[in-house]
Amino acid sequence: MAAVAEQQTTDEVSLYDADTDDFYQDVDLLQNHGINMADIKKLKSAGICTIRGLQMITKKKLCAIKGLSEAKVEKIKEGLMKISGSGGGFCTALQASVKRKQVFRVSTGSQELNKLLGGGLESMSITEAFGEFRTGKTQLSHTLCVTTQLAGENGYTGGKVIYIDTENTFRPDRLRPIADRYNLDQEAVLDNVLYTRAYTSDQQIELLDLVCAKLHEELGIFKLLIVDSIMALFRVDYSGRGELADRQQQLAQMLSKLQKISEEYNIAVFVTNQMTADPGASMSFQADPKKPIGGHILAHASTTRLSLRKGRGENRIAKIYDSPDLPENEATFSITGAGVDDAKD
Repeated sequence: MAAVAEQQTTDEVSLYDADTDDFYQDVDLLQNHGINMADIKKLKSAGICTIRGLQMITKKKLCAIKGLSEAKVEKIKEGLMKISGSGGGFCTALQASVKRKQVFRVSTGSQELNKLLGGGLESMSITEAFGEFRTGKTQLSHTLCVTTQLAGENGYTGGKVIYIDTENTFRPDRLRPIADRYNLDQEAVLDNVLYTRAYTSDQQIELLDLVCAKLHEELGIFKLLIVDSIMALFRVDYSGRGELADRQQQLAQMLSKLQKISEEYNIAVFVTNQMTADPGASMSFQADPKKPIGGHILAHASTTRLSLRKGRGENRIAKIYDSPDLPENEATFSITGAGVDDAKD
């Protein structure tokens, strides 16, 4: 019996290992199942470029794509079932464990902060950093633009970055001294960061379709997507309690898209967030009367939440606020001319 179980385990692992080579399956595969190229192009224009991405889209959203009728959507879903198999997406915990080996971690520039995060920013997930002004959110974003390009542990080879700026705080020249710190060519480092500016919350959401197109264009090359900051434009475009429900609905759509992008293309997603005063805190005797904005929707969407606060001088303190696998702990790091580094005594 043990021998049979051992053989079954070996078969399952080798079978799943073979599948990792096909991590990025193009939607062009649908041609083999009777879907014409014109309809496939319509899918790609909506940011659906891979089979994995197609699995994440509801029929309702597919029907909303211009030129796709309900009958065509049914045919596309049938083709998808044939490609993905009849297993219904179930796998054993062992197979899921093998799949998790594709996850990589991006260094933050600080060894202590890396240790706090279990090795760095995790791919296939959203990491949120929130704090007041001057706590290092944007400085960490700039440092990550460079450290993402460095080779790391477990075979991580480094890659490009996409940076969505909502507050006009991105400074490309800030990357130059950070590149010098790691002995990298400044021009090459800047050339590997794809930057865009969002002016409205609608544009911020629409940009994610263009992000999908870029990720598909250079499969496996981009390793990090930064949104700095996630809530700034929503805070401006939706005001008062009367628009709160609409705001949260749009925010949920965007966060869902971000999570799907991270899993579809195996990249790390890093978002920064602002704080707001909590008027009810004085009634409940809370130690800190401020809280991150975005409510429960953002809280549940972020895989790991990192709370940043000021320390002594240029030091900052990071605390694991919420995580599925990291213990609640703190780390001190420093903001230097060459980016985020370990704390100075």
